[in-house]
Formats: sequence, structure tokens, C-alpha cells
Amino acid sequence: MIRKIEAKDYQDLIPIWESAVRNTHDFLKEEDFNFYKEQIPMYFDHVNLFGFEENGKLIGFMGIAEDNLEMLFIHNDARGKGIGKQLLNYGIANCDVKKVDVNEQNAQAVGFYEYMGFQVLNRSELDGQGKAYPILHMGL
Repeated sequence: MIRKIEAKDYQDLIPIWESAVRNTHDFLKEEDFNFYKEQIPMYFDHVNLFGFEENGKLIGFMGIAEDNLEMLFIHNDARGKGIGKQLLNYGIANCDVKKVDVNEQNAQAVGFYEYMGFQVLNRSELDGQGKAYPILHMGL
């Protein structure tokens, strides 16, 4: 079930984020992983958050700002079950999502977004924090 995330849910998002990133962002240096882990909660109040709940437990979430998918994370134990696809389709249909930025080094994510109809529009050498993790700017 997809539902709106409230501030009381924020504590449940960090373990999802950590599990997802640990298993999909093998290119991240440990110090950068820790940096982003500290930063991620600060973004929660700046996006519309939606979560995927199963048996009363959140197992995935996405954050949207305007027409941009800012984040999409699925707990590693739940990956490959179509949850990301359901969340993204919900975002496209209900929140007018048209764009996403994705780490170029995260080949699984790039392939997922291409499968979902996104195309690379341009590329940045640095991520939004100025770190040397190239970003692909993709759009429908």
C-alpha cells in the first residue's frame, strides 16, 4: 500500500535508506556514506514523501519536489518485487513526476529508470553536494 509519509515516520526511513544504499551504491566511499546518512533527514521536510507499506511496515519510500523525483529507496530485503515501479508509477500518475537525477555509477538505477521510460538529458561531473559522483539528469 502506498501512503503519505508523516514526520512521525522519518525514523523508519533511515534504515530503508541505509539498506538500499549499502546494497546499490558500492562506489560510495565510507566517509561519503556517513556524510549522506547525516544529510538525508534534512531533506525530508523539503519533499513530498510517499511510502510503500507491507504488513504495517514501511519497506520503501520516495520523495518528490515539483516534477522531480528526488529520492527512491527500497529496503534491500524487498528489492526486485516491483515496489520501486509501483512507487514511481504512483509519482508519475499522481504527482506529475517527469525528471530524476541518478548516480551514473549506479547501473541498476540507471537501467531501472531507462526501463521506466526515462532518457538521459544531460550529465553533471559532480553531485549536488559537490562530490565527484557524476549525475545523470533524466526525463520522460
